[in-house]
Amino acid sequence: MRSLEELKALKEKVQKANAVREDKGAPTVTVHMGTCGIANGARDVLHAVMEEIQTRNLTDVHVKQTGCPGLCHMEPLMTITIPGQTPCLYGKLDPAKAKKVIIQHVVNNQPVVEWLVNAD
Repeated sequence: MRSLEELKALKEKVQKANAVREDKGAPTVTVHMGTCGIANGARDVLHAVMEEIQTRNLTDVHVKQTGCPGLCHMEPLMTITIPGQTPCLYGKLDPAKAKKVIIQHVVNNQPVVEWLVNAD
């Protein structure tokens, strides 16, 4: 840091990046980050989700992490919860699939049926 302005700019950037983790009653993306999920790539999925949300400037999406839901064989897992709708659990994700889920389900409100774990 060379100046107060640089510090303020950095602070603003970090606050903007972390704003998507605040619950606002908006769509929620939950990445399951138990040890089994992390071992199977959940951290990369979380980074891809955050990247896609920032790229698309989706300020009305809440991102959070949670533990293992008990479906270790389906990891990495991610749940999309849109207010007023049944939560959708996606399994066997990778960063590219996670980005597609954000685009298709969160942005366009069309679940990616082929990756759903809890499909009816």
